[in-house]
Amino acid sequence: MISSSEYGSNSWELLVIVDHQYEEEQKEFTLRVSGDLHIGGVMLKLVEQIKISQDWSDYALWWEQKKRWLLKTHWTLDKCGVQADAKLLFTTQHKMLRLRLPNLKTVRLKVSFSSVVFKAVSDICKILNIRRSEELSLLKQSEDTLKKKKKKDKNSKEPVIEDILNLCNSPVISGSPASPGLYSKTMTPIYDPVNGTPASSTITWFSDSPLTEQNCSILAFSHPNCSPETLAEMYQPRTLADKAKLNAGWLDSSRSLMEQGILEDDQLLLRFKYYSFFDLNPKYDAVRINQIYEQARWAILLEEIDCTEEEMLIFAALQYHVSKLSLSSEAQDFTCESEVDEVEAALSNLEVTLEGGKASNILEDITDIPKLADNLRLVRPKKLSLKAFKQYWFVFKDTSVSYFKNQESGQGEPIEKLNLKGCEVVPDVNVAGKKFGIKLLIPVADGMNEVYLRCDNENQYARWMAACILASKGKTMADSSYHPEVHKILSFLKMKNWTVSPQAASDPESMDMKPECFVSLRYIKKYKSKQLAARILEAHQNVAQMSLVEAKLRFIQTWQSLPEFGLSYYIVRFKGSKKDDLLGVSYNRLIRIDAATGDPITTWRFSNMKQWNVNWEIRQVAIEFDQNVSIAFTCLSADCKIIHEYIGGYIFLSTRSKDQNETLDEDLFHKLTGGQE
Repeated sequence: MISSSEYGSNSWELLVIVDHQYEEEQKEFTLRVSGDLHIGGVMLKLVEQIKISQDWSDYALWWEQKKRWLLKTHWTLDKCGVQADAKLLFTTQHKMLRLRLPNLKTVRLKVSFSSVVFKAVSDICKILNIRRSEELSLLKQSEDTLKKKKKKDKNSKEPVIEDILNLCNSPVISGSPASPGLYSKTMTPIYDPVNGTPASSTITWFSDSPLTEQNCSILAFSHPNCSPETLAEMYQPRTLADKAKLNAGWLDSSRSLMEQGILEDDQLLLRFKYYSFFDLNPKYDAVRINQIYEQARWAILLEEIDCTEEEMLIFAALQYHVSKLSLSSEAQDFTCESEVDEVEAALSNLEVTLEGGKASNILEDITDIPKLADNLRLVRPKKLSLKAFKQYWFVFKDTSVSYFKNQESGQGEPIEKLNLKGCEVVPDVNVAGKKFGIKLLIPVADGMNEVYLRCDNENQYARWMAACILASKGKTMADSSYHPEVHKILSFLKMKNWTVSPQAASDPESMDMKPECFVSLRYIKKYKSKQLAARILEAHQNVAQMSLVEAKLRFIQTWQSLPEFGLSYYIVRFKGSKKDDLLGVSYNRLIRIDAATGDPITTWRFSNMKQWNVNWEIRQVAIEFDQNVSIAFTCLSADCKIIHEYIGGYIFLSTRSKDQNETLDEDLFHKLTGGQE
């Protein structure tokens, strides 16, 4: 018999397994505890019983059955709900993780498995020197991708040795002031804005970080392109449903890695999740710009996003240019000239800022909203008629387009007035064929009205296209972004407008070009290698003078101008519907898409959204918009939390401003994305 004094009435035995980092086998310890003992006291008792003197500061208790950390050391066992049947694991909070970056390089580094993913990604980005970590997140590879990889591994006789960049010495102490990634407005530029190399003055700065100069160049430079065989072995989404599978694996930002079943040394993808790239600055963002460029490049090559043949050739020419400059010694040269030009660059930036802020322009914008009036041709394909374009007199004012029979009747009642707020604007252009079209998908009660406008020339197209893009966002031509938009469209058209030059084709450098590395498989099958090379070189003439960073930024900009840019797809079932649809989530809108045809059915803008919430019991997302429009759907291809987080995340990103300090309001992010599960 054990006396009651020896066997306290309130005490009981608690089993704790110790995951000792220097020993292979886990050891079990039994502690006698009572419900009013706090978690800190349990850890103290445990360490005393282990009798090994070492630094235990990174260790914490993990409750396996409940899949949660016990991090609040002042909470008692009773308050946590821990009883005698609980099995606790005493383990390190920081563990090794393999991350596959957008440029397909794998880095191995220590990451907090107990912090929420939002915080863990922030710490990872500090190590990798990527600003604006809120735009990135961690993604589990889809099963289809892994199946294809396993199949490839079975076929290949030689074992594949993966090239891993080991950053395991990296200290991941949250919020340490010396961590790279937190920049002040007055900070010295870290990179040369022309070629993306670390600025000479900051090479010493890198010595404090695991990112040595060599490692930095691995992340900030684009490396030789892959072979068509490698491309063929990679997973390519064939349908919109396949594209939806790619987005199913995003981790929950409000929970830790361990809570989501991620184990030590697992591999995850680090990707830009939100296509809203804020404040890209070549002086600080060489790694970030290169990784966005790489993510865009693979999206084009693997046909995750559609583009025309003309656009594919521009992308190919820019890739060829980037790979040429990355391999050439000039790009890698650390020159002192950039330091001299620093003041000159700052002055020209200042000049642009001052020019943009002339008082007379501001007054003009307030008092007079510009309008466009011109002869354009129009066709409505859904009406029962041959697709013949008919000429009308068009007037664009505010966010609406009206058209009249001719210029003389322009003062009277229009034939029709189209309100473009919330519409989809799709370019329909073939520069070589002198075709400058604008496709408008205008939301109406039962879906979308399709209207095609045809312009006569590049200048007319650029003015009208820019006006349509702004109107779709609810902005008028008085907005300061109108003229830059016109200029951007004209520069894209100029890139698409190339002529064959005999000297380009006979360029000795071009002889060793492997054109198959720069285009998707569809075009490799369509053209012979020599034909492709000649066409890429024709397109290259328009970009040949660009610097390395400029070419990457132009690639990103061209990618952003594609109609499908920034759309993440999910298979959903709308309330009241009997069939599945696709939902496209973008930075400013949601699009309901017909799963069979791929045609957009309806668009809803975030700017018109009143509120959204989730019924966690039936996993249904419900959204209310202006004018008593409300929608509800369940998500079939992923957890509804992922879509809920996407919407909240984009709304969170829209609150950022350059005036703010670089610190993020993490509480606001979790409030908008966490949901009340």
